Amino acid sequence: MTAEQRPDDRGHDHDVVVIGSGFGGSVAALRLAEKGYRVHVYEAGRRFEDDDFARTSWDVRRYLWAPRLRCFGVQRIHRLPDVVVLAGAGVGGGSLNYANTLYVPPDAFFRDRQWGHITDWKAELAPHYATAQRMLGVVTNPCEGPVEALMRDTAEGLGVGASFRKTPVGVFFGEPGRRVPDPYFGGDGPARTGCTQCGNCMVGCRVGAKNTLVKNYLALAERRGVTIEPLRTVVDLRPLDPAAPEQGYAVTTVRSGAWAAGRTRHTVTAGQVVIAAGAWGTASLLQAMRADGLPHLSARLGELTRTNSEALGGAMTARVPSDVDLTRGVAITSSFNVDEATHVENCRYGPGSNLMGALAVMQVDGGGRVPRFVRFAGQAARHPAVFVRSLSTRRWSERTVIALVMQSRDNSITVSRRRGLFGWRLTSAQGHGEPNPTYLAEGNAAVRALAAGLARATGLRAWPGSSVGEVFDVPMTAHFLGGAVISDSAETGVIDPYHRVWGYPGLHVVDGAAVSANLGVNPSLTITAQAERAMSFWPVLGRPDDRPAQHVRPALRRGRG
Repeated sequence: MTAEQRPDDRGHDHDVVVIGSGFGGSVAALRLAEKGYRVHVYEAGRRFEDDDFARTSWDVRRYLWAPRLRCFGVQRIHRLPDVVVLAGAGVGGGSLNYANTLYVPPDAFFRDRQWGHITDWKAELAPHYATAQRMLGVVTNPCEGPVEALMRDTAEGLGVGASFRKTPVGVFFGEPGRRVPDPYFGGDGPARTGCTQCGNCMVGCRVGAKNTLVKNYLALAERRGVTIEPLRTVVDLRPLDPAAPEQGYAVTTVRSGAWAAGRTRHTVTAGQVVIAAGAWGTASLLQAMRADGLPHLSARLGELTRTNSEALGGAMTARVPSDVDLTRGVAITSSFNVDEATHVENCRYGPGSNLMGALAVMQVDGGGRVPRFVRFAGQAARHPAVFVRSLSTRRWSERTVIALVMQSRDNSITVSRRRGLFGWRLTSAQGHGEPNPTYLAEGNAAVRALAAGLARATGLRAWPGSSVGEVFDVPMTAHFLGGAVISDSAETGVIDPYHRVWGYPGLHVVDGAAVSANLGVNPSLTITAQAERAMSFWPVLGRPDDRPAQHVRPALRRGRG
Protein backbone atom coordinates (compact mmCIF):
# COMPACT_ATOMS: atom_id res chain seq x y z
CA MET A 1 0.00 0.00 0.00
CA THR A 2 1.45 3.35 -0.96
CA ALA A 3 1.19 6.28 1.40
CA GLU A 4 -0.70 8.24 -1.28
CA GLN A 5 -3.64 5.83 -1.15
CA ARG A 6 -6.29 6.11 1.53
CA PRO A 7 -6.70 2.67 3.15
CA ASP A 8 -10.48 3.13 3.17
CA ASP A 9 -10.36 3.27 -0.66
CA ARG A 10 -9.77 -0.47 -0.40
CA GLY A 11 -12.87 -0.97 1.71
CA HIS A 12 -11.15 -1.33 5.07
CA ASP A 13 -13.21 -0.72 8.18
CA HIS A 14 -10.42 1.44 9.66
CA ASP A 15 -7.25 3.05 8.45
CA VAL A 16 -5.43 1.85 11.58
CA VAL A 17 -6.36 -0.58 14.33
CA VAL A 18 -4.43 -0.13 17.59
CA ILE A 19 -4.30 -3.18 19.85
CA GLY A 20 -4.01 -1.94 23.44
CA SER A 21 -4.47 1.44 25.08
CA GLY A 22 -1.39 1.69 27.30
CA PHE A 23 1.48 4.13 26.84
CA GLY A 24 2.42 3.07 23.31
CA GLY A 25 -1.12 2.55 22.08
CA SER A 26 -2.36 5.85 23.44
CA VAL A 27 0.44 7.77 21.77
CA ALA A 28 -0.27 5.99 18.49
CA ALA A 29 -4.00 6.72 18.69
CA LEU A 30 -3.54 10.46 19.23
CA ARG A 31 -0.67 11.10 16.85
CA LEU A 32 -2.18 9.12 13.98
CA ALA A 33 -5.55 10.82 14.43
CA GLU A 34 -3.74 14.16 14.25
CA LYS A 35 -2.29 13.00 10.91
CA GLY A 36 -5.71 12.24 9.48
CA TYR A 37 -6.03 8.47 9.99
CA ARG A 38 -9.25 6.83 11.12
CA VAL A 39 -8.14 4.97 14.24
CA HIS A 40 -9.93 2.29 16.22
CA VAL A 41 -8.49 1.01 19.52
CA TYR A 42 -9.18 -2.40 21.03
CA GLU A 43 -8.62 -2.79 24.77
CA ALA A 44 -8.98 -6.11 26.61
CA GLY A 45 -9.87 -4.40 29.89
CA ARG A 46 -12.83 -2.29 30.91
CA ARG A 47 -13.22 1.47 30.98
CA PHE A 48 -12.99 3.11 34.40
CA GLU A 49 -14.26 6.44 35.61
CA ASP A 50 -12.51 7.73 38.73
CA ASP A 51 -15.29 6.46 41.00
CA ASP A 52 -15.15 2.99 39.43
CA PHE A 53 -11.76 2.08 40.88
CA ALA A 54 -11.61 -0.16 43.94
CA ARG A 55 -11.53 1.65 47.28
CA THR A 56 -8.98 -0.89 48.48
CA SER A 57 -7.26 -3.85 46.89
CA TRP A 58 -9.59 -6.22 48.74
CA ASP A 59 -12.33 -5.30 46.24
CA VAL A 60 -10.96 -8.01 43.98
CA ARG A 61 -13.62 -7.69 41.28
CA ARG A 62 -12.46 -4.12 40.62
CA TYR A 63 -8.81 -4.65 41.44
CA LEU A 64 -7.69 -7.99 40.00
CA TRP A 65 -7.83 -9.06 36.36
CA ALA A 66 -9.36 -12.53 36.11
CA PRO A 67 -12.09 -12.07 33.49
CA ARG A 68 -13.25 -15.69 33.48
CA LEU A 69 -14.07 -15.17 37.17
CA ARG A 70 -15.79 -11.85 36.38
CA CYS A 71 -12.95 -9.85 37.89
CA PHE A 72 -12.32 -6.93 35.54
CA GLY A 73 -9.85 -4.94 37.61
CA VAL A 74 -6.61 -3.15 36.82
CA GLN A 75 -4.05 -5.63 38.20
CA ARG A 76 -2.85 -8.51 36.06
CA ILE A 77 -0.63 -11.23 37.56
CA HIS A 78 1.07 -13.72 35.22
CA ARG A 79 3.56 -16.49 35.90
CA LEU A 80 6.47 -17.84 33.89
CA PRO A 81 9.03 -20.40 35.06
CA ASP A 82 11.58 -17.60 35.54
CA VAL A 83 9.50 -14.66 36.78
CA VAL A 84 6.15 -13.52 38.15
CA VAL A 85 4.82 -10.60 36.09
CA LEU A 86 2.65 -7.72 37.32
CA ALA A 87 0.89 -5.73 34.59
CA GLY A 88 -2.11 -3.47 34.02
CA ALA A 89 -5.55 -3.80 32.43
CA GLY A 90 -8.23 -1.35 31.34
CA VAL A 91 -8.61 1.63 29.05
CA GLY A 92 -5.37 3.43 29.80
CA GLY A 93 -3.42 0.19 30.26
CA GLY A 94 -0.66 0.18 32.83
CA SER A 95 -1.17 3.87 33.59
CA LEU A 96 -4.20 2.91 35.69
CA ASN A 97 -2.16 0.99 38.27
CA TYR A 98 1.42 2.08 37.71
CA ALA A 99 3.21 4.15 40.33
CA ASN A 100 3.33 7.41 38.32
CA THR A 101 7.14 7.32 38.19
CA LEU A 102 8.74 8.69 35.03
CA TYR A 103 12.53 8.53 34.93
CA VAL A 104 14.82 8.95 31.92
CA PRO A 105 17.09 5.85 32.02
CA PRO A 106 20.87 5.98 32.48
CA ASP A 107 23.25 6.06 29.53
CA ALA A 108 23.87 2.30 29.58
CA PHE A 109 20.37 1.75 28.21
CA PHE A 110 21.00 3.81 25.09
CA ARG A 111 24.36 2.13 24.42
CA ASP A 112 23.19 -1.48 24.81
CA ARG A 113 24.73 -3.75 22.18
CA GLN A 114 21.36 -4.83 20.80
CA TRP A 115 20.62 -1.40 19.34
CA GLY A 116 23.34 1.06 20.34
CA HIS A 117 25.08 0.88 16.93
CA ILE A 118 21.95 1.91 14.99
CA THR A 119 21.88 5.57 16.03
CA ASP A 120 22.64 7.90 18.91
CA TRP A 121 19.49 6.92 20.79
CA LYS A 122 20.03 9.33 23.66
CA ALA A 123 20.15 12.30 21.29
CA GLU A 124 17.46 10.96 18.97
CA LEU A 125 14.98 10.29 21.76
CA ALA A 126 15.70 13.48 23.73
CA PRO A 127 13.00 15.65 22.09
CA HIS A 128 10.50 12.82 22.42
CA TYR A 129 11.28 12.42 26.12
CA ALA A 130 10.55 16.14 26.45
CA THR A 131 7.21 15.72 24.66
CA ALA A 132 6.32 12.71 26.82
CA GLN A 133 7.16 14.64 30.00
CA ARG A 134 4.94 17.50 28.93
CA MET A 135 2.04 15.26 27.94
CA LEU A 136 2.24 13.19 31.13
CA GLY A 137 2.60 16.27 33.35
CA VAL A 138 5.90 15.25 34.96
CA VAL A 139 6.88 17.16 38.11
CA THR A 140 9.22 16.45 41.00
CA ASN A 141 7.25 14.79 43.75
CA PRO A 142 6.81 17.19 46.72
CA CYS A 143 5.78 14.55 49.28
CA GLU A 144 7.94 14.53 52.40
CA GLY A 145 7.43 12.37 55.46
CA PRO A 146 8.91 9.53 57.50
CA VAL A 147 9.36 7.18 54.53
CA GLU A 148 11.28 9.76 52.54
CA ALA A 149 13.45 10.52 55.58
CA LEU A 150 14.06 6.78 56.00
CA MET A 151 15.12 6.45 52.37
CA ARG A 152 17.45 9.43 52.69
CA ASP A 153 19.01 8.05 55.88
CA THR A 154 19.39 4.58 54.35
CA ALA A 155 21.20 6.02 51.34
CA GLU A 156 23.51 7.96 53.65
CA GLY A 157 24.17 4.83 55.71
CA LEU A 158 25.11 2.90 52.57
CA GLY A 159 27.48 5.65 51.53
CA VAL A 160 25.41 6.71 48.51
CA GLY A 161 23.60 9.71 49.96
CA ALA A 162 24.45 11.85 46.95
CA SER A 163 22.30 9.60 44.75
CA PHE A 164 19.12 10.18 46.79
CA ARG A 165 16.43 12.08 44.91
CA LYS A 166 12.73 12.74 44.86
CA THR A 167 10.94 10.97 42.04
CA PRO A 168 9.68 12.60 38.84
CA VAL A 169 5.98 11.74 38.76
CA GLY A 170 2.93 12.26 36.58
CA VAL A 171 0.50 13.63 39.16
CA PHE A 172 -1.56 16.82 39.43
CA PHE A 173 -0.86 18.10 42.92
CA GLY A 174 -2.67 21.45 42.85
CA GLU A 175 -4.75 22.10 45.96
CA PRO A 176 -5.58 18.79 47.65
CA GLY A 177 -9.11 17.68 46.89
CA ARG A 178 -10.01 20.75 44.83
CA ARG A 179 -11.37 20.19 41.32
CA VAL A 180 -10.25 22.65 38.66
CA PRO A 181 -10.63 22.97 34.87
CA ASP A 182 -8.03 21.22 32.72
CA PRO A 183 -4.63 22.62 33.81
CA TYR A 184 -2.57 20.98 31.04
CA PHE A 185 -4.05 21.35 27.54
CA GLY A 186 -5.70 24.75 27.38
CA GLY A 187 -9.10 23.38 28.30
CA ASP A 188 -9.08 20.47 25.85
CA GLY A 189 -8.45 17.92 28.59
CA PRO A 190 -10.69 16.84 31.48
CA ALA A 191 -11.09 18.70 34.78
CA ARG A 192 -8.66 17.57 37.46
CA THR A 193 -8.56 17.26 41.25
CA GLY A 194 -5.52 17.96 43.42
CA CYS A 195 -3.72 14.96 44.93
CA THR A 196 -4.65 14.07 48.50
CA GLN A 197 -1.61 11.79 48.99
CA CYS A 198 -3.86 8.84 49.88
CA GLY A 199 -1.22 6.33 48.74
CA ASN A 200 -3.56 4.25 46.56
CA CYS A 201 -2.12 5.17 43.15
CA MET A 202 -1.47 1.50 42.31
CA VAL A 203 -5.06 0.46 43.10
CA GLY A 204 -6.51 3.17 40.86
CA CYS A 205 -6.81 6.88 41.57
CA ARG A 206 -10.34 7.67 42.71
CA VAL A 207 -9.40 11.32 43.32
CA GLY A 208 -8.65 12.22 39.71
CA ALA A 209 -5.14 13.50 40.39
CA LYS A 210 -3.12 10.79 38.67
CA ASN A 211 -2.14 11.66 35.11
CA THR A 212 -3.36 8.42 33.60
CA LEU A 213 -3.58 8.14 29.84
CA VAL A 214 -7.34 8.73 29.91
CA LYS A 215 -6.54 12.22 31.24
CA ASN A 216 -4.19 13.15 28.41
CA TYR A 217 -3.42 11.13 25.26
CA LEU A 218 -6.68 9.17 25.11
CA ALA A 219 -8.87 12.12 26.08
CA LEU A 220 -7.35 14.19 23.29
CA ALA A 221 -7.49 11.27 20.85
CA GLU A 222 -11.20 10.73 21.40
CA ARG A 223 -11.83 14.43 20.80
CA ARG A 224 -10.20 13.87 17.40
CA GLY A 225 -12.52 11.00 16.50
CA VAL A 226 -10.59 7.95 17.74
CA THR A 227 -12.94 5.16 18.80
CA ILE A 228 -12.08 2.87 21.74
CA GLU A 229 -13.75 -0.51 22.21
CA PRO A 230 -13.13 -1.97 25.67
CA LEU A 231 -13.47 -5.58 26.81
CA ARG A 232 -12.31 -6.95 23.45
CA THR A 233 -9.34 -9.31 23.28
CA VAL A 234 -7.56 -9.74 19.95
CA VAL A 235 -7.18 -13.45 19.16
CA ASP A 236 -6.24 -13.41 15.49
CA LEU A 237 -4.24 -11.10 13.25
CA ARG A 238 -3.32 -11.92 9.66
CA PRO A 239 -2.84 -10.31 6.24
CA LEU A 240 -5.90 -10.16 4.02
CA ASP A 241 -3.66 -11.57 1.29
CA PRO A 242 -0.71 -13.57 2.67
CA ALA A 243 1.17 -13.00 -0.58
CA ALA A 244 0.61 -9.24 -0.40
CA PRO A 245 0.43 -8.05 3.23
CA GLU A 246 0.44 -4.45 2.01
CA GLN A 247 -3.22 -5.02 1.12
CA GLY A 248 -4.14 -4.76 4.81
CA TYR A 249 -4.98 -6.96 7.76
CA ALA A 250 -7.88 -8.77 9.38
CA VAL A 251 -8.15 -8.33 13.14
CA THR A 252 -10.39 -10.72 15.08
CA THR A 253 -11.52 -10.12 18.65
CA VAL A 254 -13.64 -11.89 21.25
CA ARG A 255 -15.31 -10.52 24.34
CA SER A 256 -12.82 -10.62 27.21
CA GLY A 257 -13.63 -13.37 29.68
CA ALA A 258 -16.36 -14.97 27.57
CA TRP A 259 -16.67 -18.71 28.19
CA ALA A 260 -18.30 -19.21 24.79
CA ALA A 261 -15.80 -16.96 23.03
CA GLY A 262 -16.68 -18.24 19.56
CA ARG A 263 -20.10 -16.65 19.78
CA THR A 264 -18.54 -13.24 20.40
CA ARG A 265 -15.99 -13.31 17.55
CA HIS A 266 -15.87 -10.24 15.37
CA THR A 267 -13.46 -9.40 12.57
CA VAL A 268 -12.58 -5.99 11.13
CA THR A 269 -10.10 -4.93 8.48
CA ALA A 270 -7.49 -2.21 8.59
CA GLY A 271 -4.77 -0.88 6.34
CA GLN A 272 -2.24 -0.99 9.17
CA VAL A 273 -2.13 -2.34 12.72
CA VAL A 274 -0.28 -1.00 15.74
CA ILE A 275 0.40 -3.72 18.30
CA ALA A 276 0.61 -2.20 21.77
CA ALA A 277 -0.91 -4.81 24.06
CA GLY A 278 1.87 -4.59 26.65
CA ALA A 279 4.89 -6.88 26.53
CA TRP A 280 2.86 -9.83 27.84
CA GLY A 281 -0.12 -9.29 25.54
CA THR A 282 2.05 -8.62 22.52
CA ALA A 283 4.10 -11.76 23.20
CA SER A 284 0.96 -13.85 23.56
CA LEU A 285 -0.50 -12.57 20.29
CA LEU A 286 2.65 -12.69 18.16
CA GLN A 287 3.74 -16.11 19.42
CA ALA A 288 0.32 -17.50 18.49
CA MET A 289 0.30 -15.75 15.11
CA ARG A 290 3.77 -16.95 14.15
CA ALA A 291 2.35 -20.49 14.32
CA ASP A 292 -0.67 -19.54 12.21
CA GLY A 293 -1.19 -16.22 10.44
CA LEU A 294 2.19 -14.45 10.46
CA PRO A 295 4.66 -17.22 9.57
CA HIS A 296 7.40 -14.84 8.44
CA LEU A 297 7.90 -13.20 11.84
CA SER A 298 11.55 -13.08 12.86
CA ALA A 299 12.97 -16.16 14.53
CA ARG A 300 14.19 -13.74 17.22
CA LEU A 301 10.65 -13.28 18.53
CA GLY A 302 10.69 -13.85 22.28
CA GLU A 303 14.44 -13.37 22.64
CA LEU A 304 15.76 -10.50 24.73
CA THR A 305 12.68 -10.48 26.93
CA ARG A 306 13.63 -8.42 29.96
CA THR A 307 12.50 -8.27 33.57
CA ASN A 308 14.27 -4.95 34.15
CA SER A 309 16.53 -7.13 36.31
CA GLU A 310 14.03 -6.47 39.03
CA ALA A 311 12.99 -7.66 42.48
CA LEU A 312 10.38 -6.58 45.00
CA GLY A 313 11.14 -6.59 48.70
CA GLY A 314 10.42 -4.41 51.69
CA ALA A 315 10.78 -3.62 55.36
CA MET A 316 7.96 -4.65 57.71
CA THR A 317 7.24 -3.86 61.34
CA ALA A 318 5.54 -6.20 63.77
CA ARG A 319 2.64 -3.81 64.28
CA VAL A 320 1.44 -0.46 62.96
CA PRO A 321 3.63 2.39 64.28
CA SER A 322 1.62 4.64 66.57
CA ASP A 323 3.04 7.96 65.42
CA VAL A 324 4.50 7.24 61.96
CA ASP A 325 2.27 7.17 58.86
CA LEU A 326 3.90 5.02 56.19
CA THR A 327 0.96 5.32 53.78
CA ARG A 328 0.87 9.08 53.16
CA GLY A 329 2.17 10.23 49.79
CA VAL A 330 2.02 9.08 46.19
CA ALA A 331 3.02 5.50 45.39
CA ILE A 332 6.74 6.12 44.83
CA THR A 333 8.32 9.23 46.27
CA SER A 334 12.10 8.76 46.42
CA SER A 335 15.01 6.65 45.24
CA PHE A 336 18.73 6.09 45.51
CA ASN A 337 21.38 4.10 43.64
CA VAL A 338 23.24 1.39 45.53
CA ASP A 339 25.80 1.31 42.73
CA GLU A 340 26.10 2.27 39.09
CA ALA A 341 23.63 -0.43 38.00
CA THR A 342 21.24 -0.82 40.97
CA HIS A 343 18.35 1.55 41.63
CA VAL A 344 16.08 1.35 44.71
CA GLU A 345 12.69 3.05 45.17
CA ASN A 346 10.20 3.05 48.02
CA CYS A 347 6.61 2.07 47.19
CA ARG A 348 3.39 2.22 49.16
CA TYR A 349 -0.28 1.34 49.16
CA GLY A 350 -2.93 3.28 51.03
CA PRO A 351 -4.67 2.18 54.25
CA GLY A 352 -6.75 -0.94 53.73
CA SER A 353 -5.04 -2.00 50.50
CA ASN A 354 -3.37 -5.07 51.91
CA LEU A 355 -4.06 -7.77 49.32
CA MET A 356 -0.58 -7.69 47.78
CA GLY A 357 0.80 -8.45 51.22
CA ALA A 358 -0.24 -12.04 50.53
CA LEU A 359 2.77 -12.22 48.18
CA ALA A 360 5.25 -11.08 50.86
CA VAL A 361 7.46 -13.30 53.03
CA MET A 362 10.56 -12.88 55.17
CA GLN A 363 13.75 -12.33 53.19
CA VAL A 364 16.24 -15.08 52.46
CA ASP A 365 19.32 -14.70 50.28
CA GLY A 366 19.90 -16.84 47.21
CA GLY A 367 23.05 -18.30 45.73
CA GLY A 368 25.29 -21.00 47.14
CA ARG A 369 24.87 -24.75 47.29
CA VAL A 370 21.92 -24.96 49.68
CA PRO A 371 18.59 -24.61 47.85
CA ARG A 372 16.90 -21.39 48.74
CA PHE A 373 13.67 -22.96 49.96
CA VAL A 374 15.71 -25.10 52.36
CA ARG A 375 17.44 -21.98 53.61
CA PHE A 376 14.06 -20.31 53.99
CA ALA A 377 12.69 -23.24 56.02
CA GLY A 378 15.68 -23.05 58.34
CA GLN A 379 15.23 -19.32 58.81
CA ALA A 380 11.54 -19.78 59.55
CA ALA A 381 12.38 -22.43 62.17
CA ARG A 382 14.89 -20.09 63.84
CA HIS A 383 12.52 -17.10 63.79
CA PRO A 384 8.99 -18.55 64.04
CA ALA A 385 7.38 -15.32 65.30
CA VAL A 386 8.78 -13.31 62.42
CA PHE A 387 7.79 -16.03 59.96
CA VAL A 388 4.17 -16.10 61.16
CA ARG A 389 3.87 -12.31 61.29
CA SER A 390 5.40 -11.93 57.83
CA LEU A 391 2.56 -14.00 56.40
CA SER A 392 -0.12 -11.74 57.87
CA THR A 393 -1.86 -9.21 55.63
CA ARG A 394 -3.48 -7.43 58.58
CA ARG A 395 -2.80 -3.69 58.12
CA TRP A 396 0.14 -4.68 55.94
CA SER A 397 0.24 -1.40 54.00
CA GLU A 398 0.42 0.60 57.23
CA ARG A 399 3.47 -1.25 58.56
CA THR A 400 5.45 -1.86 55.36
CA VAL A 401 7.83 0.14 53.22
CA ILE A 402 7.99 -1.70 49.89
CA ALA A 403 11.33 -1.61 48.08
CA LEU A 404 11.43 -1.87 44.30
CA VAL A 405 14.92 -2.77 43.07
CA MET A 406 15.88 -2.44 39.39
CA GLN A 407 19.12 -2.92 37.49
CA SER A 408 20.44 -1.89 34.08
CA ARG A 409 22.50 -5.06 33.64
CA ASP A 410 22.45 -7.04 30.40
CA ASN A 411 20.43 -10.13 31.22
CA SER A 412 17.32 -11.61 29.65
CA ILE A 413 14.99 -14.55 29.27
CA THR A 414 13.63 -16.11 26.08
CA VAL A 415 9.85 -16.43 25.92
CA SER A 416 8.20 -19.02 23.70
CA ARG A 417 4.91 -20.89 23.39
CA ARG A 418 4.17 -24.43 24.47
CA ARG A 419 1.13 -26.64 24.84
CA GLY A 420 0.06 -27.58 28.35
CA LEU A 421 -2.85 -29.43 29.90
CA PHE A 422 -5.11 -26.42 29.42
CA GLY A 423 -3.97 -25.35 25.97
CA TRP A 424 -1.18 -23.12 24.70
CA ARG A 425 0.65 -20.84 27.08
CA LEU A 426 3.80 -18.79 27.32
CA THR A 427 6.90 -20.29 28.88
CA SER A 428 10.46 -19.05 29.43
CA ALA A 429 14.10 -20.04 29.62
CA GLN A 430 17.30 -18.20 30.43
CA GLY A 431 18.36 -16.00 27.53
CA HIS A 432 21.12 -13.78 26.19
CA GLY A 433 23.64 -12.06 28.44
CA GLU A 434 24.10 -12.78 32.12
CA PRO A 435 21.59 -15.22 33.61
CA ASN A 436 18.42 -13.45 34.64
CA PRO A 437 19.01 -13.03 38.39
CA THR A 438 16.99 -15.07 40.85
CA TYR A 439 17.94 -12.62 43.57
CA LEU A 440 19.74 -9.30 43.76
CA ALA A 441 22.42 -9.30 46.44
CA GLU A 442 22.75 -5.51 46.30
CA GLY A 443 19.00 -5.12 46.61
CA ASN A 444 18.74 -7.48 49.56
CA ALA A 445 21.48 -5.57 51.35
CA ALA A 446 19.63 -2.30 50.75
CA VAL A 447 16.37 -3.80 52.06
CA ARG A 448 18.14 -5.02 55.22
CA ALA A 449 19.49 -1.51 55.77
CA LEU A 450 15.99 -0.12 55.20
CA ALA A 451 14.54 -2.51 57.78
CA ALA A 452 17.19 -1.55 60.34
CA GLY A 453 16.41 2.12 59.78
CA LEU A 454 12.66 1.47 60.07
CA ALA A 455 13.22 -0.23 63.42
CA ARG A 456 15.17 2.80 64.67
CA ALA A 457 12.58 5.27 63.37
CA THR A 458 9.57 3.48 64.90
CA GLY A 459 11.04 1.80 67.96
CA LEU A 460 9.45 -1.45 66.77
CA ARG A 461 10.87 -4.73 65.64
CA ALA A 462 11.29 -4.71 61.86
CA TRP A 463 12.58 -7.25 59.37
CA PRO A 464 13.39 -7.40 55.66
CA GLY A 465 11.00 -9.14 53.31
CA SER A 466 10.78 -10.33 49.71
CA SER A 467 8.19 -11.73 47.33
CA VAL A 468 7.09 -15.31 47.92
CA GLY A 469 8.33 -16.49 44.52
CA GLU A 470 11.91 -15.71 45.52
CA VAL A 471 11.79 -18.62 47.99
CA PHE A 472 11.82 -20.79 44.86
CA ASP A 473 14.20 -18.52 42.90
CA VAL A 474 11.37 -16.94 40.90
CA PRO A 475 11.57 -13.14 41.30
CA MET A 476 8.73 -10.72 40.62
CA THR A 477 8.76 -7.85 38.15
CA ALA A 478 6.38 -4.97 37.58
CA HIS A 479 8.20 -4.14 34.34
CA PHE A 480 8.07 -6.98 31.83
CA LEU A 481 9.78 -5.76 28.65
CA GLY A 482 11.24 -6.74 25.30
CA GLY A 483 10.73 -9.83 23.20
CA ALA A 484 10.00 -7.88 19.98
CA VAL A 485 13.03 -5.62 20.02
CA ILE A 486 14.45 -2.98 17.68
CA SER A 487 17.17 -4.24 15.37
CA ASP A 488 19.02 -3.60 12.13
CA SER A 489 17.67 -6.76 10.44
CA ALA A 490 15.23 -9.64 10.88
CA GLU A 491 18.21 -11.80 11.83
CA THR A 492 18.83 -9.74 14.97
CA GLY A 493 15.38 -8.63 16.11
CA VAL A 494 11.66 -8.37 15.39
CA ILE A 495 11.11 -4.71 14.41
CA ASP A 496 13.09 -2.17 12.43
CA PRO A 497 14.26 1.21 13.80
CA TYR A 498 10.88 2.70 12.80
CA HIS A 499 9.02 0.05 14.86
CA ARG A 500 7.74 -1.76 11.75
CA VAL A 501 7.69 -5.56 12.01
CA TRP A 502 10.31 -7.10 9.73
CA GLY A 503 8.52 -8.74 6.81
CA TYR A 504 5.22 -7.07 7.67
CA PRO A 505 5.79 -3.32 7.39
CA GLY A 506 2.08 -2.63 7.91
CA LEU A 507 2.41 -4.01 11.45
CA HIS A 508 4.04 -1.87 14.13
CA VAL A 509 5.06 -2.68 17.74
CA VAL A 510 5.16 0.37 20.01
CA ASP A 511 4.81 -0.89 23.57
CA GLY A 512 7.14 -2.33 26.20
CA ALA A 513 7.89 -5.28 23.93
CA ALA A 514 9.95 -2.89 21.77
CA VAL A 515 12.21 -1.86 24.68
CA SER A 516 15.53 -3.37 23.74
CA ALA A 517 17.47 -3.39 27.04
CA ASN A 518 17.02 -3.29 30.79
CA LEU A 519 16.58 0.32 31.85
CA GLY A 520 17.24 0.06 35.58
CA VAL A 521 14.40 2.57 36.16
CA ASN A 522 10.66 2.62 35.57
CA PRO A 523 10.04 2.23 31.80
CA SER A 524 6.80 4.14 31.17
CA LEU A 525 8.44 7.39 30.06
CA THR A 526 10.73 5.50 27.69
CA ILE A 527 7.84 3.53 26.15
CA THR A 528 6.03 6.84 25.62
CA ALA A 529 9.09 8.54 24.10
CA GLN A 530 9.81 5.60 21.77
CA ALA A 531 6.18 5.66 20.62
CA GLU A 532 6.31 9.42 20.05
CA ARG A 533 9.41 8.97 17.91
CA ALA A 534 7.89 6.10 15.93
CA MET A 535 4.69 8.03 15.22
CA SER A 536 6.63 11.14 14.20
CA PHE A 537 7.89 9.24 11.13
CA TRP A 538 4.43 8.30 9.87
CA PRO A 539 3.33 10.44 6.94
CA VAL A 540 0.28 12.62 7.09
CA LEU A 541 -2.45 10.61 5.40
CA GLY A 542 -2.19 10.98 1.65
CA ARG A 543 1.41 12.18 1.60
CA PRO A 544 4.55 10.24 0.65
CA ASP A 545 6.19 8.02 3.25
CA ASP A 546 9.81 9.07 3.74
CA ARG A 547 10.76 5.98 5.71
CA PRO A 548 13.07 3.64 3.79
CA ALA A 549 11.62 0.41 2.49
CA GLN A 550 12.57 -2.58 4.63
CA HIS A 551 14.68 -4.17 1.92
CA VAL A 552 16.93 -1.10 2.21
CA ARG A 553 19.04 -1.59 5.31
CA PRO A 554 18.90 1.63 7.38
CA ALA A 555 22.08 3.67 7.43
CA LEU A 556 23.91 2.90 10.64
CA ARG A 557 26.05 5.20 12.71
CA ARG A 558 27.79 4.74 15.99
CA GLY A 559 25.74 6.19 18.83
CA ARG A 560 27.32 8.93 20.90
CA GLY A 561 25.11 8.34 23.99
